[in-house]
Amino acid sequence: EVQLVESEGGSVQIGGSLNVSCIISELRYPGYTLAWYRRAPGKEREGVAAIDKDGHTNYAPSVKGRFTISQDRQDSGKITLYLLMNNLQFEDTAMYYCAAGPYIPVTKVIPPPSWYNYWGQGTQVTVSS
Repeated sequence: EVQLVESEGGSVQIGGSLNVSCIISELRYPGYTLAWYRRAPGKEREGVAAIDKDGHTNYAPSVKGRFTISQDRQDSGKITLYLLMNNLQFEDTAMYYCAAGPYIPVTKVIPPPSWYNYWGQGTQVTVSS
């Protein structure tokens, strides 16, 4: 059974940094695409960043240059997905979700939520003054 387990988020001051992770196990796709999404109160779910098995990435314009998505694949097949968030702003406050699906190129667009078959439980990130 595929499992996506996210680390705890946290509360950080504006301009600060936070690194969240997602441990993905039993993902058996020969190729895959992973992503981070977020949902802020009263807003639509937003694709934040995506990465494919070869390390190609894409970012939402609102986070480009501030956030970095990366992955660490182990011989056991377990994948740890990271989202390093720098220079956090109030508008970054949201519940963040990791997602996994079959391979699709990410260089032109972050694949829509419907592409992913597996989701994490969500982790809250709060930016305060």
